[in-house]
Amino acid sequence: MHVLGISGGKDSAALAIYMKLKYPELPIEYYNADTGKELKETYDLLSKLEGFLGHIEPLKAAKGTTEATPFDHFLKLYNNFLPSTQARWCTEKMKLSEFETYIGKDLAISYVGIRGDEEREGYVSTRTNIQTIFPFRRNIWSLEVINKVLGNENISFLLKFYSQNAKNTYIEDILEIIERPLTKAFYYSKKINALLDFDVKLFNRAVFEFLKTTDYPIGKLDTFPLIENDDVIGLADVKKILIDSNVGIPAYYNEIEFEVDGRKGTYARSRSGCFFCFYQQKIEWIWLYEQHPDLFKQAMEYEKSGYTWNDNERLSDLIKPERVKQIKIDYLNRLELKRKKFKSNFLIDILEEDKVNCANCFL
Repeated sequence: MHVLGISGGKDSAALAIYMKLKYPELPIEYYNADTGKELKETYDLLSKLEGFLGHIEPLKAAKGTTEATPFDHFLKLYNNFLPSTQARWCTEKMKLSEFETYIGKDLAISYVGIRGDEEREGYVSTRTNIQTIFPFRRNIWSLEVINKVLGNENISFLLKFYSQNAKNTYIEDILEIIERPLTKAFYYSKKINALLDFDVKLFNRAVFEFLKTTDYPIGKLDTFPLIENDDVIGLADVKKILIDSNVGIPAYYNEIEFEVDGRKGTYARSRSGCFFCFYQQKIEWIWLYEQHPDLFKQAMEYEKSGYTWNDNERLSDLIKPERVKQIKIDYLNRLELKRKKFKSNFLIDILEEDKVNCANCFL
């Protein structure tokens, strides 16, 4: 199986389009894990994508529940204990478990939209029949694969492969790097960056040959076209892919102007996911309150059980006029500081810079 999860965010949407256009020969199955608590803008994007890609398989946990949505079903099971950064049962129950049930025991390659300008790892299943690939990065391989390929026990394998396949004036230099054992001073990232600097495609071919000696799903393939890919896709590229395809950027990223104490600014949502996602910044909660008051009211209803979405602050307190004003002023002040060291004025870019995200919600 070749599978690609679409969250309703810009990166997974752009990856789906990119893979469809660049690798039409791959029989990729697209899917979306629906919590029942997404923004309307998310469902609008999924509809546009389905028109471009074809079928997107809907994965929905808690089938047959009497509750209104999968989220409500699991919330009841957890005695109204709201999910949080310390207890992300929402991701586990409605996304990851549903994804692994969808795959079953089949061998699968899962394509994940971590961009080439991000410094984070995406979700990698612990199931041995599922292998994760990151097409937007210079290094398309997951960390555990790199750890095995570059392990000291595989030095002789890499030496042999590069000796037979490398055609470069600097082959002696690269063989010296391969031969150097990993130490605290010469660790995985230094070694892989040196090999990628030398030749991305050659390194990918080496990994592919190594995987043929393992039980990894990709090792069972005769060919794998992504080993010949040396694209590095960043944020600007993602936006271009979405615009050029006419799918467009998810509407919740659109900047909306506000004014406070004579100062003007703009806000937007920075991520896909549930409208009450606890990873939201305070300014995003205010965006939800002012742009989707009905959804904000629903989020408030969940706090009646005594649990809150934010540490030490209920949503009913968050929207008091003076608190809304202060949140906007604090946000504008932070923006001013950011502008001094970061070129973009947009919330989506600023929060990207802060790496405020959940690695698992690509599903």
